[in-house]
Amino acid sequence: MDEQPEPAGAPSPGAPSPEAGGSLDRRAELSEFLRTRRARLKPEDVGLPDFGRHRRVPGLRREELAQLAGVSVAYYTRLEQGNGRNVSAEVLDSIARALRLTHAEHDHLTHLAKPKQHKKKQTARTQQVRGALRQLLDTMDGIPAYVVGRRSDILVWNRMAAAVFGDWSQLPPQERNWARMTFLTPEYRELFVEWEQKASDIVSHLRMDAGCHPDDPQLSALVGELSVKSEEFRRLWATHDVKEKSYGVKRMHHPLVGDLDLSFETFRLIDDGEQTLITYHAEPGSPSADALRLLASWGTDATRAGSKAPSA
Repeated sequence: MDEQPEPAGAPSPGAPSPEAGGSLDRRAELSEFLRTRRARLKPEDVGLPDFGRHRRVPGLRREELAQLAGVSVAYYTRLEQGNGRNVSAEVLDSIARALRLTHAEHDHLTHLAKPKQHKKKQTARTQQVRGALRQLLDTMDGIPAYVVGRRSDILVWNRMAAAVFGDWSQLPPQERNWARMTFLTPEYRELFVEWEQKASDIVSHLRMDAGCHPDDPQLSALVGELSVKSEEFRRLWATHDVKEKSYGVKRMHHPLVGDLDLSFETFRLIDDGEQTLITYHAEPGSPSADALRLLASWGTDATRAGSKAPSA
């Protein structure tokens, strides 16, 4: 399992920066991801003795991680310096186990170390939503639902989503983006009761996109913009946490109907893995269900009223 990657130097100082709207530095991303995953582990977490010696850095030492993964220290050091060339899937699996990575983190490591070759025009193409899927959203009465694509862009939504989250049709298309709205629109801090968790989830999803599409200039520009404008985004981005969209409960405080506890589900589209359908529903008979029915009964008036709240 100790295959030799090619010698690696430091990442090129001329690599495009997010602020410049170029590509994200994949080697730097790989280096920082491995370093931050290693830093969160202690010797006792992985069954290694801790002799109480002073540690200059938090977490496991490189030699300890290499021992757990069954590779040489020199090999792992080159990998953590950002050189994933010639690394095998078996070695990545072993390192992932040693680091106790989640499934999403394991996928992210693979994307960074062994990136798939994407044509640039693919990441730049306009994201299109099938007509039948648009019709499905329109028929989902009482169920807030929308489709999100790459970079957390909101592509299409139904009337109930507009009533709950605000009328996104009033925004320019480039501003219909969950990351931009979450960090740059004050009203969303009031809408989401657990705003910090929402913000962390958004950044973790964006990190997954960055691993899959490091050459996407729009993604790089978005990261650069948010890094400049939001200290909270910079802090969360630096953690290198990754997470797949999943399911759960969102607690909100709507300006018209008050508190809402809505369960959400995420459905990745089989014909386009970069698009997901997200739906929200309330527990039957709950105050939140009554509130959703009230919003639905207001029809377009609810949409217009909702647009006065989180409309970016």
